[in-house]
Amino acid sequence: MSNIKIKLDGKDIVADSNKTILQIAEENGIQIPTLCHNQKVSRTTSCFVCVVKDAKTGRFLPSCSSCPVEGQEIESSSEEVRDMRKTALELLLSEHAGDCEAPCTVACPAHANVEEYVRAGRQGDFLESLKIIKERIPLPMSIGRVCPRFCEKDCRKNVTGKPVAINDFKRLAADMYYESYMEDLPPVTGKKVAVVGAGPAGLATAYYLRRNGVESVVYDKMPKPGGMLRYGIPEYRLPKSILDTELAHFTKMGIQFECNRKLGDNLTMQELKDNFDAIAVTIGCWKPGSMRCEGEELAVQGIEWLEKIALADWSGENPGKVIVVGGGNTAMDCLRTSVRLGSSDVNCFYRRTEAEMPAEEIEIMEAKEEDVKFSFLTAPVKLREEDGKLIMTCIKMELGEPDASGRRRPIPVEGSEYDVEADCVIAAIGQKTDAPEDIRTNKWGDIDVCEETYHLEENVFAAGDCVTGAATVVEGVAGGRKIALGIVDFLTGSKHKPEYQINVSRGHWRSLANEDLVYLREDVSEEPRVDMEFIPLEERKSTFKEVCETLPKEKMMAEGERCIECSCTAKGDCKLKKFSEEYTASPDTIKGEKIKSGYDNRHPAIIHDRNKCIKCGICVKVCKEVVNANLLSAKLRGFSTKVETAFGQQLPISCKDCGKCISECPVGALDWKIKE
Repeated sequence: MSNIKIKLDGKDIVADSNKTILQIAEENGIQIPTLCHNQKVSRTTSCFVCVVKDAKTGRFLPSCSSCPVEGQEIESSSEEVRDMRKTALELLLSEHAGDCEAPCTVACPAHANVEEYVRAGRQGDFLESLKIIKERIPLPMSIGRVCPRFCEKDCRKNVTGKPVAINDFKRLAADMYYESYMEDLPPVTGKKVAVVGAGPAGLATAYYLRRNGVESVVYDKMPKPGGMLRYGIPEYRLPKSILDTELAHFTKMGIQFECNRKLGDNLTMQELKDNFDAIAVTIGCWKPGSMRCEGEELAVQGIEWLEKIALADWSGENPGKVIVVGGGNTAMDCLRTSVRLGSSDVNCFYRRTEAEMPAEEIEIMEAKEEDVKFSFLTAPVKLREEDGKLIMTCIKMELGEPDASGRRRPIPVEGSEYDVEADCVIAAIGQKTDAPEDIRTNKWGDIDVCEETYHLEENVFAAGDCVTGAATVVEGVAGGRKIALGIVDFLTGSKHKPEYQINVSRGHWRSLANEDLVYLREDVSEEPRVDMEFIPLEERKSTFKEVCETLPKEKMMAEGERCIECSCTAKGDCKLKKFSEEYTASPDTIKGEKIKSGYDNRHPAIIHDRNKCIKCGICVKVCKEVVNANLLSAKLRGFSTKVETAFGQQLPISCKDCGKCISECPVGALDWKIKE
């Protein structure tokens, strides 16, 4: 042992010159990240994530292989050192491809662990599936019926056929166990929050506050809680008995509701500030958009029309010949509700083509099945009343260049005006936020909050549609969770730390071929997607009965066999992911085409995914120096370097009894197909 004096992060210490800087730092309570260092094998010094700076020379040194010298001044935690480590991580990420998360999970606005709850369902454990779902989605019965299925649109199964019926797993798990399952709730902290608005965002806010020990009272302007779930989504899509079942669970959790209380009317911000530790404003978007045509006051506003029918328990008079102007989901709801009220002449006028319609494809398809007629590239110019009838002057459109939404801008065709007659014209153009005058808004009229914390002012926060503009139920729920976590930080005095997660993707399914898919399971089913089970068409058209039934357990278990399981098997313990998130390294900083090295799935228990490999060399040395087998080695040079067996042979079957290379791999390039 040879002791020397050095400085480490400004502190004078006595160190053993035979030890590495990494070892000395650890002895002094300083954790330095490293991917390639492993005490079981000789040094590799390949990742350079462990760099430190010699303050006297200005040189950066790999701490895992550098030993100190007398009088050296070492910086291990400065911003400059952190920036160098971030660069080293981004260089590794630029070659790495491994799907830290499955595309379905990334696509979900609530970031639900999709692959995990589908797997639990495939194994028949739908209670476990529900537990996983409710970590991110507190309204699974409703969302299982009305979600636009963002996850399925990005499902890799689209490469070979139709996506896995992911949303139906959510619906079945919730229908089976929602009433019997109760989350473990921590004791209440004594803090209390007012939540203004009982729609998806407000309900999610109250839910995640209670899961963090914070009580809440949820206020709403309507007679019953639920927001757009109750008053904007028709009964045939979401039976209100289902919503009531979900809301009863919130009451069991201790969440209180006060209805017929409207902010800015019989409820004031000052009253809330005086009685609560924090306020969450989640008032949604209830202000109708404009058709921007003369005489539009003669039209019925879609949201207001649906609300009126909801208040009458989804009953009303036959509206006669109906024209709905708009192409979103609210327009589809108005069209299909008109059919159920007895109208035999229901029409949708939309100023773009069907390809540009924002409504979900399944909603459009079902509307067509119910005999709704569509007139595309058609826009209203003027609305007037003659002899008890509405006369709408329309003009034909053609598509020009894309506008701010990315869709091609509709341009009027000169001289193409024509008149059409109707008994009822419904404007379903969109919704806006109707915020009280004393709440700060942005140029779009939405509540203006801090993007990271959702903080508005003092102890006031806001989230949901009133912040983002009109969105989906699952997006509202995601916003509710974020605001709840921000409020908890505020109440506990914690510094808010935004969630930062990286995802190194193999690519969108449209850019992949079947051979690019990594199959961990050898028995992935290629059976067709399970079909939804609709009630008879005539019954659909004449009642508000739910249009399709929850699929049975056996069918969903079989559907689960179609899941490829795209996410990385090592996502829970990948060091590259862990350190990249700690240093906010981005996979997209250093761009360029990644070399596709392929994967070896031939071994019955082990998968060797070379696309994940960072060439650290640990597996090679473990096999040689610890196991004494020498089965792996680095082949080729430079960017083309890859680790594999001699002559590309399959790993021996006996490797399943060893697995030492697997346990030491920092990124899961070598991993078990099925983890215990």
